[in-house]
Amino acid sequence: MSTQEIALSPPPEISLPLTARLHDLVLTVDHKKLGLMYIVTALIFLVIAGLMAFTIRMQLLVPNNTLVPPDVFNRLFTMHGTTMVFFVGMPLIAGLMNYLVPLMIGARDMAFPRLNAFGYWMTLFGGMLLYFSYLAAPGLAGAGSAPDVGWFAYAPLTGRAFSRGHSTDYWILGLLVSGIGSSASALNVIVTIVTMRCKGMTFIRMPLFVWMVLVVSGMILLAMPPLSAAQIMLLLDRFLGAHFFDTQAGGSAVLWQHFFWLFGHPEVYILIIPAFACASEIIPVFSRKPIFGYPAMVAATMLIGLISVGVWAHHMFSVGMTAMSNTFFVASTLLVGVPTGIKIFNWLGTLYGGQISFEPPMVFCLGFLFQFLIAGLTGVMLGAAPFNWQLTDSYFVVAHFHYTLVGGFVFMIFAAIYYWYPKATGRMLSKNLGLWHFWLFLIGFHLTFDPQHIAGILGMPRRIYTYDPGRGWEIYNMISSLGAFFQVLGVSCLVVNLLRSLRNGAIAGSDPWDAWTLEWSTSSPPPEYNFETLPEVRSRRPLWDLKHPEDPDWKYE
Repeated sequence: MSTQEIALSPPPEISLPLTARLHDLVLTVDHKKLGLMYIVTALIFLVIAGLMAFTIRMQLLVPNNTLVPPDVFNRLFTMHGTTMVFFVGMPLIAGLMNYLVPLMIGARDMAFPRLNAFGYWMTLFGGMLLYFSYLAAPGLAGAGSAPDVGWFAYAPLTGRAFSRGHSTDYWILGLLVSGIGSSASALNVIVTIVTMRCKGMTFIRMPLFVWMVLVVSGMILLAMPPLSAAQIMLLLDRFLGAHFFDTQAGGSAVLWQHFFWLFGHPEVYILIIPAFACASEIIPVFSRKPIFGYPAMVAATMLIGLISVGVWAHHMFSVGMTAMSNTFFVASTLLVGVPTGIKIFNWLGTLYGGQISFEPPMVFCLGFLFQFLIAGLTGVMLGAAPFNWQLTDSYFVVAHFHYTLVGGFVFMIFAAIYYWYPKATGRMLSKNLGLWHFWLFLIGFHLTFDPQHIAGILGMPRRIYTYDPGRGWEIYNMISSLGAFFQVLGVSCLVVNLLRSLRNGAIAGSDPWDAWTLEWSTSSPPPEYNFETLPEVRSRRPLWDLKHPEDPDWKYE
């Protein structure tokens, strides 16, 4: 980076009418505005999906509850799962990639700004199309028929004989449209990273965040086509008399599972690797140490990306595959734990001996480390076929899945919000509200999902609408539902913090965390052009070189 550190004052705020601001958002191709639009869209969907999950937990609070009827319950868990994976997780990672990648690599914008905007609008329209099913699936005269086939949409539930009306068609089309947006965003990120890095930023000097989202973008391009192909085949089944998944006409319901999990299992890593990316940037800053084992972290990320596309059928141990197939997928499932363990070891190595600062981003990282370790251990348990046969489709699987995506992904998204909010807005979030958010959500998370492991071992199936008393599940469901209240309180603290700090938060300055990567070298919020002069880097920690010229990091590379 050039020796003149850019500490630009943010452009003067101009009071624009609401219509003018909306017009600007609709037409913008600025990667920062689009990134924030992705994130705000995802947070709105997070609140909607969270309310659905809260309703599900209230229905299961006590045996034989009648809070919602069975058909509404089926729609709730279908829409909750679909929304969380496709319209919370995917837009969040797209938003982080869009906002941060050009700033971290010293570029002015993404490689294809218009394609960037196209990706966002396709994602938004896909979500709106899915939720429009509440109004129009059976026709405007019969409102209220959202999809009820589960987020996995297994055959034959999606056939015409089981899924009448058009709710499933809205599910198919909504995901197809959003998938186009995700693929466009991923392609843009890859081209941007490969072609637009600033002078001196070789691949081995890129921030780990950039490395990991590069791998994730490649995984998106590999994982989306099988899902899109399966959805097109399903549309042909439903409208043109094809029989790809119609078992009564010679089709195969298991074929859908193969296509779906060819997407579905890499999708778990598509969501969790960006969480790894955030942890790899936040933990070193608040430990005051460089990341331990940078080359090993890069290699582990690439190995996870490679292995994760070959483990999909461990979701299918109970469908009757051959012994050879089961053995292969057990081995590949256990193998993916090795590079994941390397990452956890390196984060702990970074923490060891560091000067740890317990700011909100860091405490969420510490919660993530513990919870993702538990998720990994239960994942290894489920990866063993005999154990999986006993607990498949039980609440043990629900607990494992949510430990991964809530205890891992969501906790790190919260950490990322607290860490990069000052850069995006120029204001600091309240530390006290942040700690309240952490403790309330942490308590709620463990109250909700810890008992589900036990309920699953005791035989409670997933996706059941209610249950009879006397099976030993009552206390675990009551505790689990109680935890949902704490999670709602925790998220409420975040919402209040975000809105209040936007106007009244302390001024952040360009680098409030004394960080090391390029996004902190420009003003907060960054100007439209990002950098007045494109930077030049000489190490993995360019800001360290500027702050400590007597001890430049590049000497030790």
